[in-house]
Amino acid sequence: MNNTKIAMRVSRVSIFVNIALSLGKLAAGIIAKSGAMISDAVHSASDVLSTLAVMAGIKLASKKEDSGHPYGHERMECIFSILLAVILCATGIGIGYSGVTKIIGGYGELVVPGALALAAAVVSIVVKELMFQYTKKNAKKINSTALMADAWHHRSDALSSIGSFIGILGARLGFPVCDPIASVIICIFIVKAAWDIFMDAVNQLVDKSGSDEECEKIREVALETNGVIGVDDLKTRLFGAKMYVDIEISADGTLPLTEAHAIAQNVHDSIEREFSEVKHCMVHVNPKVVDKTE
Repeated sequence: MNNTKIAMRVSRVSIFVNIALSLGKLAAGIIAKSGAMISDAVHSASDVLSTLAVMAGIKLASKKEDSGHPYGHERMECIFSILLAVILCATGIGIGYSGVTKIIGGYGELVVPGALALAAAVVSIVVKELMFQYTKKNAKKINSTALMADAWHHRSDALSSIGSFIGILGARLGFPVCDPIASVIICIFIVKAAWDIFMDAVNQLVDKSGSDEECEKIREVALETNGVIGVDDLKTRLFGAKMYVDIEISADGTLPLTEAHAIAQNVHDSIEREFSEVKHCMVHVNPKVVDKTE
């Protein structure tokens, strides 16, 4: 199964779970009169929109290169991840605003939620954490930033449900203000997740380099190639879920052009073979004087 099909399968599962969960939490929130649980239901419903955005981004990013886009369309994932972050942030702010207005309104407007809201919170925590692990595993498998963003959306929902549980429990123990306070806490979790998703996507749009660990491994693979004397320079840049590598190696300056080219080709092939996230590796060979009398 190719990467796009895996992502689409995960996204369909995510949409089905989120629709079922949001409807269940909304019903529980209304019946149990819990503002925190209704806010949590809205958060789950926003997950459906974000997953649809992820599906669109991955579909567009998988398009092959064409004359107008010779480097491909991988950055479409980043654009849709930013869209997801904006949706997530707006949802969080709305939930936080609702909680603040209830707190300011005073105890007269606060209602003690029913036990059903507590049960719904527990179910939501378990389901969303399982969805986080499932989506994260597949996102790593296909190296998809958009799918990883969706995974963290699941985790933010699990955290918000924990906040809901604590708030509802506190309200039932005699502190009704805990329920809207939980909504404000949920807002903070959601906005933080949105910020992380946004910054990760921006870093990929502005040609951020790969990690030091990745660069060191690339350097090691190049040095292990027969005929390579040293690595003079190495530059990497993220391009959506992919990476471009520009590397300068040194080789014996007395070698014929065909042999120097063969060394460069071997370095190119080794790096692209060893690192699935590398879309293209450009190799430049610098001649070096070798003392063959030693």
